[in-house]
Amino acid sequence: MTQFVGTHTNKLDKKGRVSVPSAFRGALTRLGDNQLILRPSHRWPCIEAWPREAFATMAEGINTFEEFSPEHEDMSFALFSDAHEAAPDGEGRIMVPQELIDFAGLSAEETLAFVGMGKTFQIWSKAAVDERKAQAKQNARGMTLPAQRPAGTPTPATPRKQADEA
Repeated sequence: MTQFVGTHTNKLDKKGRVSVPSAFRGALTRLGDNQLILRPSHRWPCIEAWPREAFATMAEGINTFEEFSPEHEDMSFALFSDAHEAAPDGEGRIMVPQELIDFAGLSAEETLAFVGMGKTFQIWSKAAVDERKAQAKQNARGMTLPAQRPAGTPTPATPRKQADEA
């Protein structure tokens, strides 16, 4: 499985272009499609960058809402109305739309941080990403991930207390 990992920096130019880090371009190549969907984050002042197929898979969740319901419409607006397609040019640059630059509080000639998030990556102001990283690490302290089991594998039984056995 191809994943976007690490934090990489590049500068946003005056025309709103930035080079996607070569490690991330390599991940897109391994996915077989260099098309990205850029959108404002639901939670943070940053830009989410989704490989096209991953975005489509995530967006299928919209189908759990009844067609034409307020929930379906609201989620459609939230996911699609501010989303933009992008693909690295021959030099690895993408054009970042001005509305996303404004949303994330970015400015021309600023250093941006590309943060790997596994199946996606985020684009942050370098100044803002350090604070977010510290917060995330603090929040994750002591957390564990659920064990991954192959499909069809039963969950292990919880051991009974000795008193229950007597």
